[in-house]
Amino acid sequence: MSDQVKVQLTTGQILEVEKGIKLQEIASRMQKDYPYPIMIAKMENHFKELCACVTQDIQDLEFIHLGQKDGMRVYQRSATFLLIAAAKRVLSDCHILVNHHIAGGFFCEFSNVHCCNEENIKVIEKMMHQMVQEALPIEKKVVSVDEALKIFSKEDMLDKKNLFKYRRTSTVNIYTLDGVKNYFYGYMLTNTSQIPLFELIPYAHGFVLQFPDEKDPSKLAPFVPQPKLSHIFRESERWARILGVDTVGALNDAIANGKSDELIKVSEALHEKKIAQIADKIVERKNVKLIMIAGPSSSGKTTTAKRLCIQLKVNGLKPHVISIDDYFVNREQTPRDEYGEYDFEALEAIDIELFNQHMKALIQGETVEIPSFNFVLGKREYHGHTLHLAEDEVLVIEGIHGLNEKLSYAIPKENKFKIYVSCLTQLNIDEHNRIPTTDTRLIRRMIRDNQYRGTEPEKTLAIWASVRRGENKNIFPFQEEADVMLNTVLIYELAALKALAEPLLFRISRNSPYYSEAKRMLKFLEYFLPMDTSDIPSNSLLREFVGGSSFE
Repeated sequence: MSDQVKVQLTTGQILEVEKGIKLQEIASRMQKDYPYPIMIAKMENHFKELCACVTQDIQDLEFIHLGQKDGMRVYQRSATFLLIAAAKRVLSDCHILVNHHIAGGFFCEFSNVHCCNEENIKVIEKMMHQMVQEALPIEKKVVSVDEALKIFSKEDMLDKKNLFKYRRTSTVNIYTLDGVKNYFYGYMLTNTSQIPLFELIPYAHGFVLQFPDEKDPSKLAPFVPQPKLSHIFRESERWARILGVDTVGALNDAIANGKSDELIKVSEALHEKKIAQIADKIVERKNVKLIMIAGPSSSGKTTTAKRLCIQLKVNGLKPHVISIDDYFVNREQTPRDEYGEYDFEALEAIDIELFNQHMKALIQGETVEIPSFNFVLGKREYHGHTLHLAEDEVLVIEGIHGLNEKLSYAIPKENKFKIYVSCLTQLNIDEHNRIPTTDTRLIRRMIRDNQYRGTEPEKTLAIWASVRRGENKNIFPFQEEADVMLNTVLIYELAALKALAEPLLFRISRNSPYYSEAKRMLKFLEYFLPMDTSDIPSNSLLREFVGGSSFE
């Protein structure tokens, strides 16, 4: 029997290596060919941690580095475990809670508020660096669910115990670092020496675990305080705790105990209350004539605009909805991106001069003929749609550039009210595993694309990276410019969307380049008990994605 096996990399290189060698050792040999540290491997469209051994010939080994999305996820997850283990070593009575993503890192807090001070944060950060120098192993062990539940009980991880009470799988991956046992949703690094770059930044009522910059992972992401976004996250998390549903296990408890109806009603009532409060603020400002609504893809801008219009009418105002899309420049004038494709999300794709002329004229009491963009012909047309604003009339304008002052530069600030709409998931898998807001939006979009446009889920996944680039360029940099922020996530929605999303994800074949992403999301949805979508009210924002909206 040969002691050598052949490994062919997706780059075309072929290696002869010792049978039983760990992927980590192969990665170390090949590291010079990669721009950033290797985080994980991929074989036959399946991810493999670097602790895995090679026991046979491999045809398609791919290494994923820190500059790639999946590599960054592994790093962030491992750094989170390092944080938890370091805190346990120096402050055993201070339990770490990992909440949402903000400003290039994870916002964290202490379960005991008395632990939250700069001195403790510095002590933990110092210990994290020491543990990196110690090059401690991160060990993985596959155990039965029963054994995992015993570990969670012993470690006082009741949130994880509750989570796995509803899991159908028979085994659980338990990771150990410096004697600390934990469960993490996803893959991990093998050693603390692979986690050299991080910082703990005191912020608000906790701190931010800052990660490498996604654009240049050789340095830390710049920390830019986001007070408005932090406030809306904190408000949403407070409501989740009031409802007693701040983790997936707690949500499953509510569903299993027949409390779905109450959960839906309270969640929907909260949405309506927030929209009514926004309408009240607009009326209080008195001089507002333009209400600009912006937000990333699948954040629910359309339904929000329609529900806001109803609340404005309750307050005695008459709203008119205008779409920024009708002010697109003609197709031949549309800018192109770095790939030579039309960039419809660029600010320059809009006739800014004409938009400002029309908005200014309307505010001054003039009559304007509003254009209509013909997407088939790629031309702006006029069909006699005239508009004149009376004293009690306002414009509701939905578009991705609504928060960018360049879009409405000619309109005085006192005449504008800017609303940032986003899907900011306040629910976490457990106290150490967060749910990315991007995943919730992607599930919404996948369902809607298929429901209304007949788009296959693979195509939605294929364009998602481009959508995200557009958001990072055109939306997120301006979110703090908003007068108010509205979180459109519904605490029960992933349970409701599960039954619609899973069949779509199962359509993606094993040889698809998006199979590993589909598999990741299917695993994620396994955590949730399903909820019947027929229970969703017809005026719910979720109806924008699943169909049956009373606003259609």
